[in-house]
Amino acid sequence: MVARIYQPAKNTMQSGRGNSRQWVLEFEPEGGKSVDPLMGWTSSADTRGQIQLKFDTEAEAVDYASRNNLTFQVIPPHERVLKIRAYAENFR
Repeated sequence: MVARIYQPAKNTMQSGRGNSRQWVLEFEPEGGKSVDPLMGWTSSADTRGQIQLKFDTEAEAVDYASRNNLTFQVIPPHERVLKIRAYAENFR
């Protein structure tokens, strides 16, 4: 089972960057999901898909994965591009 280590993006519905500074370790899903024919509920036998571990730094997440013999993939974060402009530029 492969684990992904990444830094989540900022929530598009809010202007703050609250939970986007932490690093997340989560497992790739194994196998597909099945639909219950009677109720229509979606289920899976893969319980590792529900686990999401959060770390303050990338090094902590990589160290945790290495100590527990997990195969992992680090996804680099997208850098934020700042467009610094003056308020007066809205009226030109």
